[in-house]
Amino acid sequence: MPDPDLRARLLQNYPMLGKLPAAEIDGLLAQAMPLSLPAGAVVFDESQPCQGFPLILSGSLRVIKAAPSGRELQLYRVLPGESCILTSSCLLGNSRYQARGLAEQPLEMLLLPAPYFHVLLGKYDAFREYVFHLFSDRLTDLMHLVSAVAFQKLDQRLAALLITKPSPLHTTHQALADELGSAREMVSRLLKGFAEQGWVRLAREQIEVTDAKALQRFAEL
Repeated sequence: MPDPDLRARLLQNYPMLGKLPAAEIDGLLAQAMPLSLPAGAVVFDESQPCQGFPLILSGSLRVIKAAPSGRELQLYRVLPGESCILTSSCLLGNSRYQARGLAEQPLEMLLLPAPYFHVLLGKYDAFREYVFHLFSDRLTDLMHLVSAVAFQKLDQRLAALLITKPSPLHTTHQALADELGSAREMVSRLLKGFAEQGWVRLAREQIEVTDAKALQRFAEL
């Protein structure tokens, strides 16, 4: 008998699954593998085959592209209620991963086996619409990322990133560098410049935005 608490959490995060017959939801819960991973754990890596479709219940997943030099560029995040279009693409194309997935926070999810993913995709419009709606949203996000990397300077991208974060932001310069696909030294130098302008206040593993409007204007130059 499926765990009623797990069922409730799944439907709370993925309400479109509520459009499936109750027996199908029970089958999903019986087939799916529950996984709990600590922060920093590798969920999938480049060139690995895709094992299933993740349904995230708590935590967050970072999808990154790593260079041989060790530099990283964050492609997108996956939060509860969302899923990973790279995984969907691998499942649909029977291909291997071309990026790495890392647990950004302690991650709890259900991994839907690939054969059952294809069953749901073929049988139910609600599930199929959800998967392809994800593609549309994520492709828009990735186009914005490509545009920023190609046409914006790093200092503008950093300013734009800071105004999307809560303030004060508890993070490291290395974490921001990873998100921007840059080097820690570059980000530290730019943050120091922002602090001298009076736009931010820096402390150990903390950044407080003190002039969001100035950062916004700078990011839009």
